[in-house]
Amino acid sequence: MAKKKLRIGILFGGRSGEHEVSLLSAASILKAIDGKRYEVVPIGIDKQGRWLSGMEAERLLSSNPLAQPALSGVTQETAAKDASETEAEFAAAAAVLRSGEPLHIPPAHPRRRATDSPQIGSSAELAQPGNPLAASVDVVFPVLHGTFGEDGTIQGLFELAGVAYVGSGVLGSSAAMDKDAMKRLFAAAGLPQTPYITLLRSAWRSDPRRATRLIEKALQYPVFVKPANLGSSVGISKVHGRGELGAALDLAAGFDRKLVIEQGVGGAGVKPRELEVSVLGNDGPEASLVGEIIPNKEFYDYASKYEASEEPSIPIIPAKLSKSETKRIREMALAAFRACDCSGLARVDFLMEPPRDARGRKVKKPRVFLNEINTMPGFTSISMYPKLWQASGLPYKKLIDRLIALAIERHREKQETRFTRT
Repeated sequence: MAKKKLRIGILFGGRSGEHEVSLLSAASILKAIDGKRYEVVPIGIDKQGRWLSGMEAERLLSSNPLAQPALSGVTQETAAKDASETEAEFAAAAAVLRSGEPLHIPPAHPRRRATDSPQIGSSAELAQPGNPLAASVDVVFPVLHGTFGEDGTIQGLFELAGVAYVGSGVLGSSAAMDKDAMKRLFAAAGLPQTPYITLLRSAWRSDPRRATRLIEKALQYPVFVKPANLGSSVGISKVHGRGELGAALDLAAGFDRKLVIEQGVGGAGVKPRELEVSVLGNDGPEASLVGEIIPNKEFYDYASKYEASEEPSIPIIPAKLSKSETKRIREMALAAFRACDCSGLARVDFLMEPPRDARGRKVKKPRVFLNEINTMPGFTSISMYPKLWQASGLPYKKLIDRLIALAIERHREKQETRFTRT
């Protein structure tokens, strides 16, 4: 008798500013996932928050405007190869979506009058016993980046639905998403970070002069201004002086009520090294080789990551580091993973002082600072997370297998927990 296939719900899209990045990641997974082991159930979420399946999910995936990958090697030949692979991934993903069995999702109720009796909406129905999500899939792979997908929101729905899912739980996802909370956990774990302050949007808008004084008293230019809750470098600015600060704070304030301002590493006129480590596992996580990104701009922003360029950002795997530096960075990655109570997967990003300072003097022992952790990093076949594991001996298709197995492992472990006294 043939072994029953596991039914894997691939969830993609979402309401965040990283919607298009999610479509890229989903296309890669749908192409690579082992059809002999898994039955794929495609589930899309459009920018309005509507859940889609079948042909509607296929149309959502094919609407992605990010047709060209930005992260590639140094040559035009490599860039063209990556672009061709991306097109092939979307074509293969569309075929999977056409053949995949749709998930029945309760329709959203039409707008009701205030006098109408309460009705249960589709999200609430998904959390009920015997819900369509738990009945239709064995594991959900939520390829959702940013707000509502990587911040604990959707993970809470999966917990209520009682379904296994890939990635961190509610706490790990929300803590890693909120850069302020994340930095507090890193500090409690004794992990080195660059100086920073947190500022509320209301404080900036009510008294810009006071907010500026607070920032300049605590930090030295250049600084980075970020929304506390967002990813893929959306809403982030590098500020070289006071004249650029207001616009940067206004931009970040459009994406979140809480703003994080960090002091740049290395000082004015120099760029730090940007290093990354992929982490995989639950209670016993493993770290990949250390990789480095040489961005095609001042820092690795959204355009550098996802938009086509004649001079693309360059990944270097493994990064050129000493054995002791590599060991220390990998240990810090695992410590960051544990500090945020992460599980499944995460990419941990670091900033390292450049070999020479602003005056051209050699830095004898460059310091390494923990930058952030991403619990659902970009997952295209050319994204750094899978590329680091590929270089570490774990190919893309096997990586998907491991993540699904880890989701099942964590779900079974949670079932051993009692939630009532009797």
